[in-house]
Amino acid sequence: MKKVLVLGARGAMGVHLVPELIKDGWRVDAVDRETGEALENLNYIVANALDDDWLFDFLEGSHYDAIIDFMLYFGKDSFEKRYKKLLDSTDHYIFLSSYRIYADCEHPVKETSPRLLEAVSDLEFLADCDKEYGLYKAQEENILNSSGYKNYTILRPTMVYSTRRYQLVGLEACTFLRRAAQGKKVVLPEKARKLHAALIWSGDVAKMITALLNNEKAMGETFTICNGEENSWEEVAELYKTLVGLDYEFIDTDEYLTIFKDNIAEYRKHIYDRFYDRNMDPTKILTVTGIKKEDLTPLRVGLKKELSSLPKNYLWWENDIEKAMDKLVKEKYDI
Repeated sequence: MKKVLVLGARGAMGVHLVPELIKDGWRVDAVDRETGEALENLNYIVANALDDDWLFDFLEGSHYDAIIDFMLYFGKDSFEKRYKKLLDSTDHYIFLSSYRIYADCEHPVKETSPRLLEAVSDLEFLADCDKEYGLYKAQEENILNSSGYKNYTILRPTMVYSTRRYQLVGLEACTFLRRAAQGKKVVLPEKARKLHAALIWSGDVAKMITALLNNEKAMGETFTICNGEENSWEEVAELYKTLVGLDYEFIDTDEYLTIFKDNIAEYRKHIYDRFYDRNMDPTKILTVTGIKKEDLTPLRVGLKKELSSLPKNYLWWENDIEKAMDKLVKEKYDI
């Protein structure tokens, strides 16, 4: 059987990818900090895949038909230590980058569109390459593209919703779904109201990745993992209103951003991503995988499926952003 190593197997994408790989005839070694459901042809390995010593020892003398790497390398230095070992240990290495590397220069966004790393002139932002997701992912892409290897594929997934992972503009589920469950108002930035939101179901991501494995047309290439569905953030909010009773209101953008005054990473995520128009072009990924756009899961269907799988009365954890929003709506908007 074909053998694949998945690093970070129980994350938002991994939870749907592992069963899809098994369905496609792969034997899976799944590495994560905790074990998962026992399945035929699945071997869970409980370990910290970010530990270089562990990874080098584990891969010594091993060879996989494919390695899928969901690890977050904070800065290019940590990736530089291990990328050759990963590439030498497999016929096909899948590196997970992000759509957040794209600047807001071209619409629809495609694989050749300008990246933040080259397009942005904010020197303070660029100076934080090791901290800014869209920047260090671009630097890690550069390492692969200049490596001289060809047995890799770079994937830039858009926002993936999955089991216990949901997004609304720059908010995570622990903020807006927690507030929905408690009957509290969720405020959103006016600037994002009509912008395209790039959301894709994890199950469709799994099908795309599986179709790329050991595909000669994928070697040395970069793909945006997207579905081309054109939903505005207002339409996404309306879906959450229908599905979970979300009570939301768009407010002045500057007022909204005060919620993140103590969290520079979340503030910049809005400025350099969520306030960009993310109308994404899926042509390249659909052409190479052979997947048809009409076979992908519409947002309204995927969200309903995932939200309905949550335990009844599931309470999301308390967090600082939710507290800051609570303070804002009481002091400024009396709602």
